[in-house]
Amino acid sequence: MKAFVRGLLARAYEVPKIQTKVSASFGCVTSPPPPEKGLENLTVADVLSTKDADVDTWISCRTNDTVCDAVKNMAKHNIGSLVVLKPGDQQYIAGIVTERDYMKKIIGAGRSSKLTKVGEVMTDESKLITVSSGTNIIKAMQLMSENHIRHVPVIDGKIVGLISMVDVVRAIVDHQNGELKRLNQFIKGDYY
Repeated sequence: MKAFVRGLLARAYEVPKIQTKVSASFGCVTSPPPPEKGLENLTVADVLSTKDADVDTWISCRTNDTVCDAVKNMAKHNIGSLVVLKPGDQQYIAGIVTERDYMKKIIGAGRSSKLTKVGEVMTDESKLITVSSGTNIIKAMQLMSENHIRHVPVIDGKIVGLISMVDVVRAIVDHQNGELKRLNQFIKGDYY
């Protein structure tokens, strides 16, 4: 996985070279259409906007929920982490609980998930790695890769979403596929 991420990061900074097409017989010069948003300008907000609009980009639990309930919630939604919210206001984050927390701190430690509260095993907000919606997608991928994490809350004063490594890789691959399509259209002359 590390080699895959390093390869994507290396390719993300490559700038495709497009030459202007000149037609000697007609004396006209054509150029490609305006460039699409480049990878260096792709942000976490762009990734969040591609997620299903009918579903929140994050699912939550509370610090006083049992780990068993949190794990059932993850399984129900086929996700690997839950945002843990502070009591009271629905939008302020207390931390995050992940499958890894469950495996290490419950199964590995021989604890009961029915008796243990999420607040006891979650990654606390003071240790949480977060991004803002304006964070560059490449920077987000680097943070996730360097810190060996797969889920990052998106905080703009309060939580606005959650992105995963899968979301980031999908956005980069989609962008590169779009760029490839535009380059093929340019080569064929179908761009105008």
